[in-house]
Amino acid sequence: MGYRRLGVRSSHRKAMLRNMTTSLLASGKIETTETRATEVKRIAEKMITLGKRGKSDLHAVRQAMGYLTSEDVVIKKVFGEYAERYANRQGGYTRIIKTGYRRGDASPMAIIELVE
Repeated sequence: MGYRRLGVRSSHRKAMLRNMTTSLLASGKIETTETRATEVKRIAEKMITLGKRGKSDLHAVRQAMGYLTSEDVVIKKVFGEYAERYANRQGGYTRIIKTGYRRGDASPMAIIELVE
């Protein structure tokens, strides 16, 4: 299987992952469960790789705009700030730090953040 179901329907999962990826790229760090963090990591790495292809590659810009929700701010960050920051790095743009268990249902929690 190429993805995790995350206990929700496919439309909910797609919307949730889009929103979480956009939040991660906008703020640089989010806290979520470990399984959701690993799924967001896959997508965020792809978005940053699209950003590294550059603004001159119109197809990459349109792919990123088609996935990320708040296009204005985040697209500029991905194709500007993150493309410059990770220009010499071949992947591994994010890290997952395990933080313990959630109090209500004991789900393993993690912080996913962008590497400096």
